[in-house]
Amino acid sequence: MVLALGLSAFGVGCGDGTEARSESDSTEPLGIGKEVTVPIAAAVTTVVSPGAEPRALLRPSYLPGTAQQVTLRTDYRIQQQINDQPPRDFSTPALAIPMTARAGDDDDDVDLTLGTITSPDPSLAKALTAADGSRAGFDMSELGAITALRLEPSPDTSNAARTALEQAFYQAVYRSIAFPDQPVGEGAVWTVRQEVTGGVTLDQVTTATLTKREGDRLTIELEVTQTPKSSVWAMPNNAGTLDIQDYVMQGTGTITVDLGLPLPVSGAITVGGHQAYRDSRSDSVLRQTINTQVSWTE
Repeated sequence: MVLALGLSAFGVGCGDGTEARSESDSTEPLGIGKEVTVPIAAAVTTVVSPGAEPRALLRPSYLPGTAQQVTLRTDYRIQQQINDQPPRDFSTPALAIPMTARAGDDDDDVDLTLGTITSPDPSLAKALTAADGSRAGFDMSELGAITALRLEPSPDTSNAARTALEQAFYQAVYRSIAFPDQPVGEGAVWTVRQEVTGGVTLDQVTTATLTKREGDRLTIELEVTQTPKSSVWAMPNNAGTLDIQDYVMQGTGTITVDLGLPLPVSGAITVGGHQAYRDSRSDSVLRQTINTQVSWTE
């Protein structure tokens, strides 16, 4: 499979005297002491240019039981401002998640065992010590797109640590890249269209360019754009709606993948932008500046 990296999250709440929060502050962690499977929206690929000869289908070729050591790093920054109030920082601490990825007996499964997770935030770093040995996984389509995320934190993992882990994996998953369904060569360009759901449902388009191939090792450049599918943001807990006045989210990056391994060998992508939402009842305006970075290293 191919994972690109990074996810924009949304603030929650706006209005006179109402505190704005990031998605991570409002998200309840998933099931405790059991595996939870979260479906991921389908990804649709379209070849723009097949590239140079020779061309071939890009497909994972690892055998069941193939193992790989890799570290996922995430960093999410968000500042929010309501009207002329001072900007407030709702950023979440960076995480480094070492893991062992193992191809399951089913060709469409990748199982993950998490190692010692670290963070520069002392309190979160302490909470994350209980998450050692937690499990996760991906269900895959034949084109390499993630179709479901499986999470099973260790039973003693705190709510704060669970929420941090879930957000980190969502940041990675919602930049998943499917391979094209026809043969391609160096220089090939294809798009992956996927719906990202939340208070604001987004149409996300990732443009992938195969810049280099050496055997099973591929270098792929990525460009990501997000566009709201509606002009209105429905806030959580039936708190009302906000008009979307401005929304710009885009990013670039490069990943290296080996078709013989379950996860990317290396790579990083940065996605960022700004948004503005207006409450028509009070004329309050919520502005956000967001920047995310996700990387993989062996």
